[in-house]
Amino acid sequence: MNANSTASYFIGSDMEQDKFNIREELKKLPDKPGVYIMHDINDSIIYVGKAIILKNRVRSYFRESANHSPKIAKMVSLVERFEYIVTDSELEALVLENNLIKEHRPKYNTMLKDDKTYPYIKVTVSDEYPRILFSREMKKDKSKYFGPYTSAGAVKDTIELINKLYKLRTCNRKLPKDIGKERPCLNYHIHQCKAPCQNWVSPEEYRNQVEQALEFLNGNYGKILKELQMKMEQASENLEFEEAVTYRDLLNSVKQVAQKQKITDSEGEDRDVIALAEEDQDVVVQIFFVRNGKLIGREHFYMTNVSGESKSTILASFVKQFYAGTPFIPKELLLQEEIEDLDIISQWLCEKRGSKVRFHFPKKGSKEKLVDLAVRNAAMVLRQDKERMKREEGRTIGAVKEIANLLNIEKIVRMEAFDISNINGFENVGSMVVYEKGKPKKSDYRKFKIKSVSGPDDYGCMKEILTRRFVHGLEEYKELKEKNLEMKYGSFTKFPDLILMDGGKGQVNIALQVLAELKIQIPVCGMVKDDNHRTRGLYYNKEEILIDKHSEGFKLITRIQDEAHRFAIEYHRSLRSKEQVHSVLDDIPGIGPARRKALMKAFDNIGDIKDATVEELEAIPNIPHNIAEEIYSFFHGSVVI
Repeated sequence: MNANSTASYFIGSDMEQDKFNIREELKKLPDKPGVYIMHDINDSIIYVGKAIILKNRVRSYFRESANHSPKIAKMVSLVERFEYIVTDSELEALVLENNLIKEHRPKYNTMLKDDKTYPYIKVTVSDEYPRILFSREMKKDKSKYFGPYTSAGAVKDTIELINKLYKLRTCNRKLPKDIGKERPCLNYHIHQCKAPCQNWVSPEEYRNQVEQALEFLNGNYGKILKELQMKMEQASENLEFEEAVTYRDLLNSVKQVAQKQKITDSEGEDRDVIALAEEDQDVVVQIFFVRNGKLIGREHFYMTNVSGESKSTILASFVKQFYAGTPFIPKELLLQEEIEDLDIISQWLCEKRGSKVRFHFPKKGSKEKLVDLAVRNAAMVLRQDKERMKREEGRTIGAVKEIANLLNIEKIVRMEAFDISNINGFENVGSMVVYEKGKPKKSDYRKFKIKSVSGPDDYGCMKEILTRRFVHGLEEYKELKEKNLEMKYGSFTKFPDLILMDGGKGQVNIALQVLAELKIQIPVCGMVKDDNHRTRGLYYNKEEILIDKHSEGFKLITRIQDEAHRFAIEYHRSLRSKEQVHSVLDDIPGIGPARRKALMKAFDNIGDIKDATVEELEAIPNIPHNIAEEIYSFFHGSVVI
């Protein structure tokens, strides 16, 4: 966007002095291209759109005769104010719309659920001794790029294979400037690099290896396959079996890479194939990446807020958001059907690529078969994910419903579980783990270092933890209420629908006592274990309730109990580790980290230091006579002359 020629209008910015009047502000809209932004009562951005003529587009939302989809009708009902930004052209409006949607992720815009960056293979061909690198972006830096690829792991494996095949350097030394400044690295000694850093390979010979690597990246595997086969057979004939195995492994690796890149057409062009499948309110977009006529990968994306939207609209939203986030634009896009705003999107992609981008919506032939394949893949992903989500729902929400029915509690969303960890009363600590809708909410986990209890008193420790947790929550709520922020929760403000105690009757009674003192009503349930320390049931309302050990509810209770225990033990272990770092030597005046290290280097253990004479101690570097006397007197009470 040209900042000098584009005027920006932010309407209704002073809401206190002049309440926004939608009807009046609609009259002020200009007949120019631009972007409009809808705000709700909380001033959150709920929708961003672009328009060729702002006046016509924005007004259309508020006409009584407008036939909006349910989603748009709901959005309009929530609009409290709007603002708009005038641009010089519809193309500028498209770019600005993309940027604002990506930044604010408005609730009512059709959105790409995943925001991914794709990996590339980068060859620094402008260097005298080029390298092959992994890159997440494609820059205009005179390097040659291959991709984008869908698997970062596959890219790294390919780079490693190419470096092994062609013995290219992996170091970041600046060559030829740094030639001879340092010794060759390990790669030279294991015969995986020819040491250009020592000038032991000419730039011409090295460049020849790079050219072969470029051929490999372009999919020309025939030459290297023949070469490896010949070397393997030659090594075998010479009884060099270890070397033969190395060539065999490289040969298999190249074959594996070659098999992944299936030929999709004979034209050898770069193209993306895009199609979607939808079911109820779920939409999956499948994209195939074809580079140099070879299918190098595929990826699928979920689209959100699609209610009432046509395939054309959803595909247009996908194309705008996906290609706004990836630097590589192919020559050709094959789409399931024609999209909205085709002319302006085409113009935008052509400018981004720097050359013509063709759109096709094939209805017959090999290209239509590719699109149909993408449709079927999208449908398969959608079906598989629905089945997976159904299983996951059984493990989470379904399990929570089982527990609620078992305890006769109307609704459970949030559960908090508490546990204590200590060793004979040393470093008493407690844990609070949180599960919402059957899944751990780790951002709400809390650790407690016990302050008021010394010694092995689990009931006392639990009382302190629960008191601190709920007093803190009450104080947070009071503070938020005073600031009129009731709808926002602090870390402790949100109370659970069920408290789970790692124990039976005793632990439950402690929790009920704390809640009664604070005048809070929350159901409390104990997770009862058998003699083998395995969960056997729940203690609730003064009775033990058995659970079917094969049920999802029982499995969830077990997971929560194990998680509370794990979290407490990890915290206790970390404190013990910190305590153990503190050495007895640190208590001796004049002994810091350097002298402690010198002592431990000179003697095998603390006992040997204790038995040492002053003369033996001061013989250690960095230990002067007066410090040697301090060490001796610390262990013996006085210095023996």
